[in-house]
Amino acid sequence: MTAPVFSAVLGRDLRLAARRRVDALLPLAFFAVAVSLFPLGVGPEPNTLRQIAPGVLWVCALLAAMLSVTQLFATDQADGSLEQMMLAGGIGAASALPVAIAKAVSHWLLTGLPLVLIAPLFGVMFDLSGRSTVALCASLMLGTPILSLLGSLGAALTLGVRNGGVLLILLIVPLCIPALIFGSGAVSAVESGSSARGHFSLLGALFIATGLLAPLATAAALRIATE
Repeated sequence: MTAPVFSAVLGRDLRLAARRRVDALLPLAFFAVAVSLFPLGVGPEPNTLRQIAPGVLWVCALLAAMLSVTQLFATDQADGSLEQMMLAGGIGAASALPVAIAKAVSHWLLTGLPLVLIAPLFGVMFDLSGRSTVALCASLMLGTPILSLLGSLGAALTLGVRNGGVLLILLIVPLCIPALIFGSGAVSAVESGSSARGHFSLLGALFIATGLLAPLATAAALRIATE
């Protein structure tokens, strides 16, 4: 029953996002506004913009992901639908796994993927070269799923906790720092004419490790929170 539960939860989240377009577009709008303010603050010097672009874009992507992940499970828990989703998966610890995976995937489709798609626009804004812009998109393609997986884990761990959003930030942002370092480092390496293979290899390894471990931890946290 894993596949039907995964498909049902993913489809439900996407339909809800289509009905609540303002909420779905809020992280993207935050990313666009935050990134656009930096050229105004530091000035239009092209060399300066190229130097700060990788870090600025990645930090804003991280903040946008954290902004949208705080209510990933809270609304479903409040109306009782979270327990129904987990019961549909069967009995036992594995019943929460398809729910955890579907939630992370829906978060990435609604937040991470749009960031990847609009990244070239901001690459032009920061005067990045074509190769650097491609590296930026590739690093975001590998890195934003890590943010969604870790964000869903944090949302599950803080489920039902008062002021859980603040606790989520304190728990998850430190875990996201390696992805930020490797992602921005890959773009900086390409911009300086060096090889970014090492950065992409480490980012890919981090993505694989997070993809294998984070859903299991998220499922366990959901079981504890709903029992």
